[in-house]
Amino acid sequence: MTDSDDWAAGLSGPPKKPMKRGTKIFLWLFAALVAWLTLSNATWLAPDPVGKRVLIAHRGVSQLFDHRGVTDDSCTATRIYPPEHAYIENSLPSMKVAIGRDAGAVKFDVAATKDGRLAVFHDWTLDCRTDGKGDIRDRTMAELKRLDIGYGYTADGGKTFPLRGKGVGLMPSLDDVLRDLGHASLIVNFKSRDPREGALALAAFARAGIDPNQPRFGFFGNARVLRPIRARAPRAWTLDPDGAKRCTGDYIKFGWSGWYPPSCVGGTIMVPLDYQWAYWGWPDRLQARAAAHDTRVLMTGARGDKQGGMGLWRVDQLTRIPASFTGYVWIDDIYNLGPALRPRQK
Repeated sequence: MTDSDDWAAGLSGPPKKPMKRGTKIFLWLFAALVAWLTLSNATWLAPDPVGKRVLIAHRGVSQLFDHRGVTDDSCTATRIYPPEHAYIENSLPSMKVAIGRDAGAVKFDVAATKDGRLAVFHDWTLDCRTDGKGDIRDRTMAELKRLDIGYGYTADGGKTFPLRGKGVGLMPSLDDVLRDLGHASLIVNFKSRDPREGALALAAFARAGIDPNQPRFGFFGNARVLRPIRARAPRAWTLDPDGAKRCTGDYIKFGWSGWYPPSCVGGTIMVPLDYQWAYWGWPDRLQARAAAHDTRVLMTGARGDKQGGMGLWRVDQLTRIPASFTGYVWIDDIYNLGPALRPRQK
């Protein structure tokens, strides 16, 4: 043996042992599992989504405000940014303008009145936004219609009130909304846990002669409030926060397997703008699975955005919506985002 042979033998090290059969089988199975997971969740292999995304105008056209530090007791009318328009949330003019600015659905809040109607208004009390006082549920609809719903808005700490006097008589009832916009896609949001309010909503639809059992209508709120609506209108979109949270969590945990969680059947998956990466098969494979199980997919604002609310409120956020997404998008600023999205609609 030459010196070079000695060096070659030294560099090659000791003789290699053959891989055990069990190890080979494990590695092949692992590789097969990775390949299966990749292909079964591959969005590029999913069928093209059908339809067009639907922009949900939260409270119609509203005044934006800084959400940082907001609590249940905060008066958000005193936190608005300088207004760029004079529309007031949850009013008929703001809803009509929202539809004109490409809202595919309008979401608005309701509260029961003393005389058994549903007033369209966000707060529990009248003190923050209006020139009234006390609990909205202690007033009749006629009394509420005399108030100025733009009275309390200020962007400079109370030095000026740019909407004061512009909201007199603009608080509508659900009956008013159905009369003027019953042809549109509407989402009724219940702030209360009182199951009586679900029945009051159904009564308003009956008075308007409109069948609520249509997919273009939505009802959001506590499961107890939604119980009579789900029984009367099973084809309508009903979303309770606990159910949506359960469905979303189950899909994130189990979606990798291809098994579809029963909690999502007929329910709602919520996808925050900054958590899209966490959803298996996003966006097209997830949408295909959701469509097969009568599940609605709702994109919301970024959870990490403390300045914004539940919906999208900046034009630059639109670029983060996948071009193929055809579900629902929660919009806080439909006034600007609706027109800005027009060129990107598929």
